[in-house]
Amino acid sequence: MPRAPANLIGCALVVLFFFTGTVVAQQPASKQPIRAEIEYRIIKPQPVSVANGIEVIDFFWYGCPHCHNLQPALERWISRKPADVTVRRIPAILRDSWAPHARIYYTLEALGEVERLHQRVYHGYHVDELSMSKPEVMSEWAVRNGITRERWDEAYNSPAVQRKVEEAARLSRAYSIAGTPSLVVNGRYLTSGSMGESLNSTVLILDGLVQKVRSEAALR
Repeated sequence: MPRAPANLIGCALVVLFFFTGTVVAQQPASKQPIRAEIEYRIIKPQPVSVANGIEVIDFFWYGCPHCHNLQPALERWISRKPADVTVRRIPAILRDSWAPHARIYYTLEALGEVERLHQRVYHGYHVDELSMSKPEVMSEWAVRNGITRERWDEAYNSPAVQRKVEEAARLSRAYSIAGTPSLVVNGRYLTSGSMGESLNSTVLILDGLVQKVRSEAALR
């Protein structure tokens, strides 16, 4: 299906250096320290959802090709993340046309299906080229993926999911998200695709920010 160029503007803002979708093997972390306003930027501090440990938020948009390309490297990082790190996903909403994709994510969450189907949503959009902003398309997609139409439609249209979509829009503003993919560490440090030279460098910067937060906590 044709993609409306306007829908990609926010996505493209932070992915100027994502010139390839090829994910190569993870390399050892560079010893070069990460630098403010180069590999990351400091945002207005936001509350975190964990009492102890370090929170990482993945701000994403299912329609963003660079979020899709980052997924294998990010999922590998999540599988090996330190025990004191908690990962939270928030579907960014930078314009009204992104809201239906946020609704998909929160419907999966309401049904307990995020871990099983999160990556399949990316595949449906970028590989199968489904018009996933259309409710009837998503109902059919849900049935093909083992969820009854009734369960899907009830969650998709529920007030609880609508409230979460509205909250995602508010959080996108509060965290100063300018585009996707964006990763926020402990409500204070943000890195994005344009701040690294490749997909792998994005997760290496993420490692550096986690270590930075851990080191700062040790000094308190």
